Amino acid sequence: MEKIITGAEEIAGTLKDYLHTRIESVKLGVAEKSSAVIANLVAGAFVAAVFFFFLLFSGIALSFALGEWLHATWAGFLITAFIYLLLGIICWKARAKWIQLPVMNAIIRSLYKKEEEKQHE
Repeated sequence: MEKIITGAEEIAGTLKDYLHTRIESVKLGVAEKSSAVIANLVAGAFVAAVFFFFLLFSGIALSFALGEWLHATWAGFLITAFIYLLLGIICWKARAKWIQLPVMNAIIRSLYKKEEEKQHE
């Protein structure tokens, strides 16, 4: 009878160790995936900021160039504003195709990249 109790205690101890190890493994996996997503978001924000400044300064340059060509600075800025408005409307109409789906796919790809690599090994 003591052997059965000792065996059951050993199995319980082994099961407890296994569950603890499994929980730690899941925690590390979640930390790795979330840090990869956050790193991608930070990198994307940096690229977006650089792109924003590019658009800002190129828009100002275009406005002054058009203003000089038309001999009316206000007209250059107005034309550039309408160009930006048109681009904004086009982007808004195509946001699901151009922005939402690529962002969702990139996040899903980064979350499941590790599992795909394990499957190919």
